[in-house]
Amino acid sequence: MKKWLTVLLSLVVVVMLAACTANESSGNDNESEDGEESGGSDTSTLLLNNGTEPTSLDPPIGFDAASWNVLNNLMEGMTRLNQEHEPEEATAESIDVSEDGTVYTFTIREDAKWSNGDDVTAEDFEFAWKRLLDPETASPAAFLGYFIEGAEDYNNGEGSADDVMVEATDEKELKVTLNAPTNYFLNIISNPAFFPINQSVAEENKEWFTDAESFVGNGPFSLDKWEKDSEMVLKKNEEYWDADTVKLNEVSFAMVNDPNTEYQMYESGDLDNSEIPADLADQLLESEDVTIEDQAGNQFYRFNVKEEPFQNKKIRKALAMAVNREDIVNYVTKMGEEAAHGFVSPGFADANGNDFREQSGKLVEFNPEEAKKLLEEGMEEEGYDELPDITLTYNTDETNKSIAEAIQEMYSENLGIDVTLENTEWNVFLEDQKALKHQLSRSSFLADYADPINFLESFVTDSSMNRTGWSNEEYDKLIADAKEETDEEQRFEYMYEAEKILMEEMPIFPIHFYNQVHLQKENVDGIVRHPVGYLELKWATKE
Repeated sequence: MKKWLTVLLSLVVVVMLAACTANESSGNDNESEDGEESGGSDTSTLLLNNGTEPTSLDPPIGFDAASWNVLNNLMEGMTRLNQEHEPEEATAESIDVSEDGTVYTFTIREDAKWSNGDDVTAEDFEFAWKRLLDPETASPAAFLGYFIEGAEDYNNGEGSADDVMVEATDEKELKVTLNAPTNYFLNIISNPAFFPINQSVAEENKEWFTDAESFVGNGPFSLDKWEKDSEMVLKKNEEYWDADTVKLNEVSFAMVNDPNTEYQMYESGDLDNSEIPADLADQLLESEDVTIEDQAGNQFYRFNVKEEPFQNKKIRKALAMAVNREDIVNYVTKMGEEAAHGFVSPGFADANGNDFREQSGKLVEFNPEEAKKLLEEGMEEEGYDELPDITLTYNTDETNKSIAEAIQEMYSENLGIDVTLENTEWNVFLEDQKALKHQLSRSSFLADYADPINFLESFVTDSSMNRTGWSNEEYDKLIADAKEETDEEQRFEYMYEAEKILMEEMPIFPIHFYNQVHLQKENVDGIVRHPVGYLELKWATKE
């Protein structure tokens, strides 16, 4: 199941072991089978819905799907995931890896340009990657750079930018030194957090990313129009090094967060793509317009262990075990999702070829009788005659609301407790969750790169992605050991043990793993939805 991850990781390992210079022709095959060039643009406009306003188009800040959908088409890193979801050379024309797998040397294409016509330089990458790690930037994605020597100390305020081993050795060459061999590094740096930033533009205008007039990118499209909370329009970027591959002339993103309204817009021709409203799933899932694709991620809930009553592990486990995940996917979301009984998604093969999820097993299951018992024991430990009031918070979305209402009903039926529901808009919700202002809150995770460690590293102490207040020294050590371990079998053993601790301590509880279900007009083709959450329009067409 989901074999793309195995293929992807195998490819990256081969690149590292060969320590080779990458194929310079990658991404430049613009000829058809008859030898004719395939350049040129479709004059049609692709009509999509982004759901909500991007959090930010500043690459280290916009660390969510709503931002990635746009950013991944406006900008490009050293590598880009191709149509098979594998990392390949992008802004980098070639990549050389040292024999010990710790030093990467990237050579940037001579024809790599910014949308304003400036050359893309190694200094732009050094500036951007160190800015990602700068503690003053406060990027939620900074932890992704911790594989780089000196990065974690700098981000934690214990080192300087000069200690970060990212160096522009000349205008077109970037040298990066890692703490240890990391066989998925080329996948990591395809993440939008590692996109370059035009240094001269950013130094002249610190708010360059806030509107269409000042935005400068280096990707397949440029930002032509941005009406906040309404519409974003992208146009083909003629300065892009691989512009001949880009067929679309324009992409329009609406920002409608109601799935029923989105579907109505699809039906009326105002959108070329739509999610399926849950109440229409039974009749629409069999439509010829439906596409279903893998996605590495999950929907889950976070307990704030700093607030009553969730300082108590047994109470947390009781609420987790009182949720019937199978009922949620079968009767609430109804999109063919898989109920989640652990945190790491299916599709990651370990050193012995076993799927991580199957090998780790079901670590949390629906068990209302055990849940009642644990709740009683937890309340007794805390001296509660009555359970403190509980508020479940979710960000505004009809599906989120439906899941929250189902959980509310399950708690009432299975535990005899009443839970108050609260919804807030995304940006407010996110800031409050980071500040530990929520008691129990809805969350989602999309993998940033194709390895189980990406799921598990989110919950180490002081991670910006933790947002639970939970800390466990043994867990932290297992994650640190896994990141440094070069023996794949032992590395996975560390991760198996870490997930078991996470599900035993239960600062979170999972609901379901994601898939990607869409209706798409028959005249649209070539949209790529990577399992790690990036929408790709470079190869899209609309007839």
